[in-house]
Amino acid sequence: MQLSPDDYIWWRFGLFEVNSTILYTWIVMALLSAGSWLVTRRLRTGVHISRIQHVLEVVVHGMDQQLREISPHQPKGLLPFLGTLFLFIAVCNLAAVIPGFEPPTGSLSTTAGLSICVFAAVPIYGIGKIGFVQYLQNYLRPTPFMLPFNIMGELSRTLALSVRLFGNVMSSSMIGAILLIIAPLIFPILMQLLGLLTGLVQAYIFAILAAVYISAGMEAGEPV
Repeated sequence: MQLSPDDYIWWRFGLFEVNSTILYTWIVMALLSAGSWLVTRRLRTGVHISRIQHVLEVVVHGMDQQLREISPHQPKGLLPFLGTLFLFIAVCNLAAVIPGFEPPTGSLSTTAGLSICVFAAVPIYGIGKIGFVQYLQNYLRPTPFMLPFNIMGELSRTLALSVRLFGNVMSSSMIGAILLIIAPLIFPILMQLLGLLTGLVQAYIFAILAAVYISAGMEAGEPV
């Protein structure tokens, strides 16, 4: 049993190789791109809209309201960024029920990449909201002696984001595989249903934690 989709190589040419993580990441990206084009190609601004557009507006409005509860003055582009993270992780986790599909989120390289995106987004949105100087002052609060500890805190929460998501997805896959060997009829079906739920929960938690970190970076430097 493979612990990571990185272990399975589909194609190799010299130093370049395509493993399951890269392949299935491309597949998920293609599905999300095609799906977004299909559901948004006929959007209207009038009174009479389609049912699909109505559902989309309800979902986007709900996500926007939840983000505003975390960050009342959210900057432009925060919802698309966090929404993309959520959709990518959710689709990867939900597609794990498809036979032969290896969720990219079961690879530490994928979860680390997603966490690095959040790590980069924190100063980008923070500097855009409160300015470069005030943002840097966050690392000197409450005293300049806290600078190394604040930097370590930034790095440790990025590591925690990646390891948390990776560990949950990998453990779910391993438990499902073990139960498939022990009891191949009933338990795997129950585990797949539970996996669908936990996959959505993990995507939600990742997006919410990212929103909290970004919101803290935008507000911590403001005068109290």
